Parts: sequence; C-alpha cells; structure tokens
Amino acid sequence: MDFEYKEQYHFEDLLQVMRILRSDEGCMWDRQQDHHSIRRDFIEETYEVCEAIDNEDVELLKEELGDVLFQVVFHTTIEEEQGHFDINDVIDGICKKMIYRHPHVFKDVKVHSTQDILNNWDDLKKMEKHQRSVTDTMDSVARTLPALIRAEKVMKKAEKVGFEWASVDDALDKVQEELDEVRRAEQGDGDFPEEIGDLLFAAVKVAKFAKTDPEEALNHTTEKFIHRFSHVEAGAAAQGKQVGDLTLNEMLALWEESKKDEQERVD
Repeated sequence: MDFEYKEQYHFEDLLQVMRILRSDEGCMWDRQQDHHSIRRDFIEETYEVCEAIDNEDVELLKEELGDVLFQVVFHTTIEEEQGHFDINDVIDGICKKMIYRHPHVFKDVKVHSTQDILNNWDDLKKMEKHQRSVTDTMDSVARTLPALIRAEKVMKKAEKVGFEWASVDDALDKVQEELDEVRRAEQGDGDFPEEIGDLLFAAVKVAKFAKTDPEEALNHTTEKFIHRFSHVEAGAAAQGKQVGDLTLNEMLALWEESKKDEQERVD
C-alpha cells in the first residue's frame, strides 16, 4: 500500500486514509459500510464529545473531535464514490451558509444585541428552508434529537408567537392536570403511553420557566440515582447479602440513608 508515514498528519492525509480504507486493498469492514450502518456510530461519537466537554478533559476532547471528523469524512467519502459530492462541496456549503446567516458580519446589517442576531438567523433560515408557517418551523426540528431536547426546541417556536403560559404556576398546574390523567389512564381510562408523553412534555415546559435544561436535569438525576443505588448495594454487602436479597423496605431504608448523607455533606 502506497502511503507516506508522517510525524504530523493534516486534513488531506485524513481524506487519503479514508479512501484507502474504502479501497479494494483497504479494510473489508470499512468497504461494507453505508450511511445507515454507521449512523449510530456518528451519534455515539457526538455524545462522547459532549462527555469530554462536560468533564473538561481537553485531551479527550481532541480525540473525540477527531472521531467525529472521521465520521464526517466517512459519510462524505461514501457520497464521493457515488459521484454526488465531495468534502470540498461540504465545506463550500457550510461556508456559504455561515456567510449568508451572518449579514451583520459579512454585510452591512446593523444589530444591537445577540437577540437581534438570533432573530435574523431564524428569519434567514425560514427563507432558506422555505418555511411559511410556525408549524413548518416546528416540523423542521429533527425527529432524531433526544425527545426532551426536541420538545424544548418545538416549544420555543410556539413561544415566539405568544403561545405560552403566563407564569410557572400555570405550567405547574398543567403538570398536575397531566399527572391526574396518567392516574386515570393507569386505571384503564385513557391511553397510558400518550398520557405519559403529555406529562413529560408539561414537565419540559416547567423546566424552561426555571431556565433549566431538561436533558441536563434528567441526566443529573440519573447520576444521583446511580450514586444512591451504590449506597444501597454497599449496605447489602455490609450485611453479607446481595442487593437482590433485601426486601424493598430494607432497600428504601438504605436509600434514605444515602439521601441523608448527601444532605449532611451539603450542610
């Protein structure tokens, strides 16, 4: 295989590596992949970038950004092989989009705040995507986003035209209403999955009033759950038992101990 080994590689080298991997002399696995087979890889790599950011791990961030860049090149190379577009077309497209959506930088449009910038961005995007109604803008929010994030983005579209509760109390009342409907559905009066969805959607609205990212809030609670459960498991081990050997009441008692310890550390 004709390939130059270097101490420092550059973007063109990455393109060459990808083309070699996809070639007849390259890697059988890489040759067999298409957009659908590596779609999940793209999602996972993106979340690993987010984790590196959350952990403020610069070296890991560098590595994970490389993995995401590799996925971009992978998908682009598949299309290049079909003669549809190449990496230069991708770069050309994003440059033109950024120039078009920043007229306050590249043209003579005047702005006075970041909100002006965001409003211009939305207006330009609507024209670019031929979105003629608020519903069009909602429908454009990717269905592949995590559900909480998608719900929040759709809500923002409605808020811009005044479709919004007057206060957090109204939003909380809606949560209670949806919870009551979940209870009725659980008893057979209604569609249970639908009512659960309504309850979650209402909770996202409350989170927005509290200026809280619902995705981050739920992830924080999940981490808290894992930490508290580890205390329950450790408590079982201290008794010479497996956690599954405990009764629910015994597990809940250890759970409350964990909560108490957390509170004492805060105090």
